[in-house]
Amino acid sequence: MTSNDRPEIVSEAFGDRADPALLLIMGAMASMLWWPEAFCRKLADAGLYVIRYDNRDTGRSTKYPVGQPPYTFDDMADDAIAVLDSHGIGNAHVAGMSMGGMIAQLVALRHPSRVASLTVISSSPVGTDTSHLLQTTDAYMEHSAYGAKVDWADRRQVIDFMVSDARAIASTAHLFDETGMRAFIERDYTRSGGLLSATNHFMLNGNDRWKGRLHELAAPLLVIHGTSDPIFPVEHGEALAQAVAGAKLIRVEGGGHELHPDDWPDFEAAIIEYVRSS
Repeated sequence: MTSNDRPEIVSEAFGDRADPALLLIMGAMASMLWWPEAFCRKLADAGLYVIRYDNRDTGRSTKYPVGQPPYTFDDMADDAIAVLDSHGIGNAHVAGMSMGGMIAQLVALRHPSRVASLTVISSSPVGTDTSHLLQTTDAYMEHSAYGAKVDWADRRQVIDFMVSDARAIASTAHLFDETGMRAFIERDYTRSGGLLSATNHFMLNGNDRWKGRLHELAAPLLVIHGTSDPIFPVEHGEALAQAVAGAKLIRVEGGGHELHPDDWPDFEAAIIEYVRSS
């Protein structure tokens, strides 16, 4: 894509701009709201300038025709840099979750001078053959197959499916708050004007440019991964940490593919400590 094709990326910041910046990148189909405001404010209260943003095709950022995403994962990595530029930030700590964790890895590979440290949550190593690792669970694959039957233009169907999806990826160590999750997804749906365009994320393809290059990561790497993650089993986090010299791995016992409020203190403490030590 050219500079003339740059999308509008909507972002929000918390805290004091004089503090170290922490850029948060969320995963597939997820707007910045999936980095909960209360979570962001706790990080800001600990002395970080926290920035979250809507990826293309989510929230209030630029959306594209369904089935025709004219961008790549590399473009999404460049979006992250554009967000930093829009806030006047030259160098930031970067944290990404799920697909956002893969984008975060690309940010660090493509723009090493802009990344002070990298935190990857519930994700998988980019440019790496992971076929020998445990794959997405059969139970989740069976659940996700229903997504193909959903009318993504139908609010009720979408919200019902998204609630069931949140349950399917939830922690095994904590109770699932269905009422609270439904209210949140309804709010996200309304703010985003629907989630149809967000399905474009599943049509993106990687390329071979970054194959076998994780060892080039210059930023200190922290990997946080739940031991009950059904999408990327914890072995994916372990493989990422093993691929990068000096990386630190934190396993969240019973953690799913989510940021469960009961786990926030552990996530926050780990991120804050790593940022301060990097």
